[in-house]
Amino acid sequence: MKLHDLKPNVGSKKERKRVGRGISAGQGKTAGRGTKGAGARSGEGGHLYRQGGNLPFYRRLPFMRGEGFTPPNQVTFNEVNLDQLSEAFKANADVNPEALDKAHLLRDLRNPVVVLGRGEISIALKVRVHRVSEGAKAKIEKAGGSVELIA
Repeated sequence: MKLHDLKPNVGSKKERKRVGRGISAGQGKTAGRGTKGAGARSGEGGHLYRQGGNLPFYRRLPFMRGEGFTPPNQVTFNEVNLDQLSEAFKANADVNPEALDKAHLLRDLRNPVVVLGRGEISIALKVRVHRVSEGAKAKIEKAGGSVELIA
């Protein structure tokens, strides 16, 4: 088989219908658009926000516009960094959501807590939270502390 032997499948290619090219062509004069009315005019059927008195399509949709889509099940974490822990707690202290709330490090006690790795820590802490980043876990364990995850 050579390049000049290649042909498209039968029926996959179709010539474009050239409308408005005289009465003998079969689609002359009004070119299949009928007589008068919006459908006969150029520019008809363009805008979603113009529907001739109907409620426009974009206002019929059931979500807030201009804000994008908000995932319904997203979780907001209380973020606590290592430098905050080393300032607020003494050595061998238990760090859990209640203790963090007493130290005023949480925005909302109802949300889960995540410990992030910003800063350094030199004291051993027993950390019991919902989530810990890899870097924070490594730094806590290097300082002699322990990490336990709460469900």
